[in-house]
Order: sequence, then structure tokens, then C-alpha cells
Amino acid sequence: MSDDLPRQRAPRVIAIANQKGGVGKTTTAINLGTALAAVKQKVLIIDLDPQGNASTGLGVPPARRTTTSFDVLVGSVPLSEALVPTLVPGLSILPSDVLLSGAELELATDQGRSYRLKRAVDQYFQALQHESDGFDYILIDCPPSLNVLTVNAMTAADSILVPLQCEFFALEGLTQLIRTVERVRGHLNAKLEIQGIVLTMYDSRNNLSAEVAADVRGHFGDTVYKTVIPRNVRVSEAPSVGKPVLLYDLACTGSQAYLGLAREIVRQERSRSRLKQGEVA
Repeated sequence: MSDDLPRQRAPRVIAIANQKGGVGKTTTAINLGTALAAVKQKVLIIDLDPQGNASTGLGVPPARRTTTSFDVLVGSVPLSEALVPTLVPGLSILPSDVLLSGAELELATDQGRSYRLKRAVDQYFQALQHESDGFDYILIDCPPSLNVLTVNAMTAADSILVPLQCEFFALEGLTQLIRTVERVRGHLNAKLEIQGIVLTMYDSRNNLSAEVAADVRGHFGDTVYKTVIPRNVRVSEAPSVGKPVLLYDLACTGSQAYLGLAREIVRQERSRSRLKQGEVA
């Protein structure tokens, strides 16, 4: 589980979002984070779903969640004091639990409530003594709804990564999400962009999967990653033992797909960095 892709200097904050449930957001957060760590990137996953499934899937039981994303959002603790290391070297998590479901009520009277997560992340990086203590990527696992949590994630993020299940109504849900991104870009975060669309739960034996994939690529072109995440029983089993699939079964097709996606994203970021350097020059 190693690679020679170099680390980047500035962190990339990516919200993993789709208003539709059951498309593989948390599975993608867990396994993409692990795969990025495997290719020598330093990664933080922010669990922003009250269900706390990303925390469970990375082997962080409730007893270890003494401080959570709720505490960070309401300002009780700084981000640095709430991070928990995982079984994966180079991968940490800001865990979540059911208390996070009360964030909307807790922040109801705060006019700056949409910026709570962004401020916490910014303060963390401003306080770093050494660049090596920071992260290359921050992945935010969003809940399957548009609420104050998802808006906080989109306001804090550089970009949105969209897991898209290969099923009949996939494009309909994606259109709704893009409208949401445009609203956030217009009012809260002008730099927000679509990082990419990753096709999940792809079944090569099913004609519908191939049709949906072709349809999505026809509409969105290069925004869709070449890597496709297949339906794979090992990916489904891994959370039950509190491990990412790359630790549960590195050789399976799901693990190899997430490694492929991680490499694709790192190459994408290297190209973006070179382009920015060229513009400055």
C-alpha cells in the first residue's frame, strides 16, 4: 500500500456530497481517505453526519469520541483537540455522533452559522508550527440532506466530490445538487467548484449500469472520473469490522478501484497546481 506520488503543499478541502442517500458517500470518504494515505498523502476526514458511520467504519467506537464535530461547530473546542488517529498511518478523523443532529437548533441564532466549520479549519492551519503537521487533503463526509451541516461543509470546501450510484434516477439527483452548489457559490463560497463525479456501485453484468455511466459521461465529460467503483461484497463487509476495505482486503476489486481513484485525484491536483503556478508566472 505505497506509492511515489509526492505530497502537495496546500491542503485541498473536498466535501463528499450528494443530497440523495445510499450512493456511497461515507464508503467513498472512508476508502478514498485510506487510499490517499496509502499514496503518501496526509488526510483528515471530517465526519459531519450525525449517524457517525465514517467514525465507526474507521474503527473509532463511541467511547473514543470524547470530542466531536458538534463540539467544534459550536466552538467548545478547537479542531486540533478533537482529532482522533485511525488504524491507517497518515489518516485522522474528526468523529461524529448523534449530538450533531442538534447543531441546527444550537446555531439557529448565529448569523455566521454557515461559516463555523470554515473558521475552525482556518484557525487550525493558522496555528500550525510546522507545515508537516498539517494535511494534504481534508475530506468532509456530508449528511444526505441540505441543512446547516451540508452548507457548512460546502462553505469550508474548495470543491465537491459527487458519488453517483449507477441507477435510473442518478442524473435527476445530480441536477439538484448542482443547483445547490451554484446557490452556495453565489452567496457563501465563490471559489466552490465540482471536483469530480465518481460512479459508484457499478455492476458490469447489468446493462443499466453501463447505460447510466454512458449517460453521465455524455452530460459531464471529463468531470467524471475514469475510475469506476464496482459493486463489491468486500467493500460492504469492511465497515462491520471497523476497517476500510483496503485494510480488510487489499486485493479485492473495490480496494484497487479506490487506489485508482486516489491516484487520479492526486494527479488532478498536481495539474491544477502547475496551472496556477503558470498563471502567477
